[in-house]
Amino acid sequence: MRPPQSLLVLGGTSRIALATARRLIARRTRTVWLAGRPSPALESAASELRALGAEVRTIAFDALDPDSHEAVLGKVFAEGDIDMVLLAFGILGDQARDEREPAAAVRVAQTNYTGAVAAGLIAARALQTQGHGSLVVLSSVAAERARRTNFIYGSSKAGLDTFTQGLGDALYGTGVHVMVVRPGFVRSKTTADHEATPLTTTPEAVATAIELGLRRGSETVWVPGRLRLVMWALRHLPRALFRRLAE
Repeated sequence: MRPPQSLLVLGGTSRIALATARRLIARRTRTVWLAGRPSPALESAASELRALGAEVRTIAFDALDPDSHEAVLGKVFAEGDIDMVLLAFGILGDQARDEREPAAAVRVAQTNYTGAVAAGLIAARALQTQGHGSLVVLSSVAAERARRTNFIYGSSKAGLDTFTQGLGDALYGTGVHVMVVRPGFVRSKTTADHEATPLTTTPEAVATAIELGLRRGSETVWVPGRLRLVMWALRHLPRALFRRLAE
């Protein structure tokens, strides 16, 4: 599969998304839409990508306002075909606070799952209408098994991961490629206060894996790749043992 000429990023300030955009611009991508809440960070991201030679446009997008997604994505697709949609928005939340304040936990779920379901379905339909394209969804290794320290975030990603797999099956044979990406702990400003693990990765490494997955037509991408075996083992651990290891 060739690199996309046009890219729509849902979550336009995501470090992984911007690393991916930079890598794709260096290959073939010439048009980039950055969708996100209007902010200096969004405009700065757009300026950075323009300096690399791409035509970059920004559009206001709010994951927590799914009723607006149809109109927002409609405007983008009305301007021409989109070869790739990268669904990259999401929040980690704060596990301790979110347990104390259910409204905060709901915000994590609505952003990471409800908002993504709405945007994912609308993007998938638009790609199917044009007859080609890829939908790439950033999940997380946290989706694989609940841990005491991040089960609210992990459960929202588990829902998103399952949704994306099902959507890929629904679109199989239509010309639309769906790929779910499961990074481990990603070193970035967002995760600076969180403890790293031996399987920590970087936005640039995830971007490299996404590009390789696109070229291979992969349906699932793990970053780093050895996480696949690690999580297979962890999924099959007895719950009492896993509970002790995950403390």
